[in-house]
Amino acid sequence: MNRREFVVTSAGALGVALVRGGRLQAAQQAAARITTTDLGGMTLLQGAGCNVLALAGPDGALMVDGGLAPNADALIAAVESSTKTSRINTLIDTHGHPEQVGANEAVGKAGGVILAQENVKRYLSTQVESVTFKGRRKALPVVARPTKTVRGDGSMEFAGQQIDYGYLPAAHTDGDLFVHFPKLNVLAAGGVISAEGWPLVDYKNGAWLGGRVRALERLAALVKPDTKVVPADGRALTGADVARHHDIYQKLFLTMIDYLNMGMGPEDAVTRRPLKQYEAEFGDSSRFSYGALRSMMIAYVPD
Repeated sequence: MNRREFVVTSAGALGVALVRGGRLQAAQQAAARITTTDLGGMTLLQGAGCNVLALAGPDGALMVDGGLAPNADALIAAVESSTKTSRINTLIDTHGHPEQVGANEAVGKAGGVILAQENVKRYLSTQVESVTFKGRRKALPVVARPTKTVRGDGSMEFAGQQIDYGYLPAAHTDGDLFVHFPKLNVLAAGGVISAEGWPLVDYKNGAWLGGRVRALERLAALVKPDTKVVPADGRALTGADVARHHDIYQKLFLTMIDYLNMGMGPEDAVTRRPLKQYEAEFGDSSRFSYGALRSMMIAYVPD
């Protein structure tokens, strides 16, 4: 090898090392942000982009939701560490927003099963838009798309646990699933409910306020007052919280009907602030109020 070849080869090796080092550093930083909480038989992981549930099994772990893609490696490592497993056997996507499906590709490449409502697979298989991000996002690679889809309700067994899942039509998107672990008294509610902010109604993808109310009504009937209810982000709630949230949104729904009957639009809903009494708890409600009435106009007013 002459001097020129040596310099080029060395530079290339250094470049690879820097890239690998950068990825390792990014993974370590993401891992430092991920926290784990024992829920009495399963683990809640936070900090990867959304709340993630993990359950140990004899042939790998089960995950509910997968965080953002840049955090996938760190999240999977944290799941495997907390469950003392060496692979992800099954990943359930509660819906198709980027914060939920970031680990899909890694799980798919490793041969894991990805389960979601059938509309989520369609959503992830094409260029899409959403109220949760600007512009349009490309379809996920084939390996990152759900390999098992469900249309409605069902159940499965994993590591001796019965796991019930159910379709919540038009609640947060058009592909929302809840995932219920009855023996553990834990419910993953996805983006239908939130403890620390207003969960948006993705009216660009089939959701509307009426669907949100129906979903909360169903969840409130399903849980016990002390059920641990895990939303898409933020702190865990209880079954009693779900009942309270249903009452809040049911009252809002009736208010929005009045607004429609008076010929008002989304901007009027923002001005009137029908949720102002809850803003100290959940923050500014302007964006949610706008989307809620916009969703009802789409549902009730023909094009």
